[in-house]
Amino acid sequence: MAKKKDRRERDDAEILPSTGTGPQEARAGPPRKIKRKAYEREMRLLHGELVAMQEWVKASGARICIVFEGRDTAGKGGTIKRITERVSPRVFRVVALPAPTEREKSQMYIQRYLPHLPAAGEVVIFDRSWYNRAGVERVMGFCTPEETGRFLELAPAVEKAMADDGILLLKYWLEVDAGEQTRRLESRINDPRKIWKLSEMDLKSYRRWYDYSRARDAMFAATDTAWAPWYVAGTDDKRRGRLNIISHLLSQVPYKPLAARNITLPKRQEPRGYVQPDLPLRHIPAPF
Repeated sequence: MAKKKDRRERDDAEILPSTGTGPQEARAGPPRKIKRKAYEREMRLLHGELVAMQEWVKASGARICIVFEGRDTAGKGGTIKRITERVSPRVFRVVALPAPTEREKSQMYIQRYLPHLPAAGEVVIFDRSWYNRAGVERVMGFCTPEETGRFLELAPAVEKAMADDGILLLKYWLEVDAGEQTRRLESRINDPRKIWKLSEMDLKSYRRWYDYSRARDAMFAATDTAWAPWYVAGTDDKRRGRLNIISHLLSQVPYKPLAARNITLPKRQEPRGYVQPDLPLRHIPAPF
């Protein structure tokens, strides 16, 4: 038992923050990587809280909109997967819009996003959002400086209208340093499981690190508001970043866990003469 307790304490030490008072102050550099067991244990607890939040959202009719933006390879997709993997897709809906059609290009810019906003009892997660105009469109020349300026001027008013109508809007920017971004892109080149993630746009964007920094700074200056602030999450350590983001997300939603139900499986019916027929079914091979 003592050995098991010691192992748990060592694992727990991996998830302590590196700031504050006490022995942690003596550590130099970034915090140590979180071990998988400690990470999965914490994630299991957070998943339970996300389910509790989901049940509250359904019961209360709350509307929650979560925006994920950030550097290429910062881990937006992986974070969204961990948020949604244990909850209902009927409640948690992920929106990742493709490039706009010719018709959509002729619309008011925000128009194509409005139909995807949450209804009662829904959590909508935008894997990139209307902030494309402040980031990739600005940096890669897909819109004019005037169009970007107009967007930055109007976005706070649109988000104020969302907040005034009762939508809880949470905006996360995931930040990764230049060296870690390089490492992750190189891993995509050399891994057949990840090569699909590496687009021509990623390669072009990679050269423009500081253009993206300037675009990010201008976006924060114009759209970090009291009703829809930006929350920045460091994701050089993906595991630590995911835990921090989900913990923060839960802290921003005023959910109350519903009373646990006392569930007992009912007795299964009797066969009443049922015999499985000898049908010519096609079973798949079982090499494993």
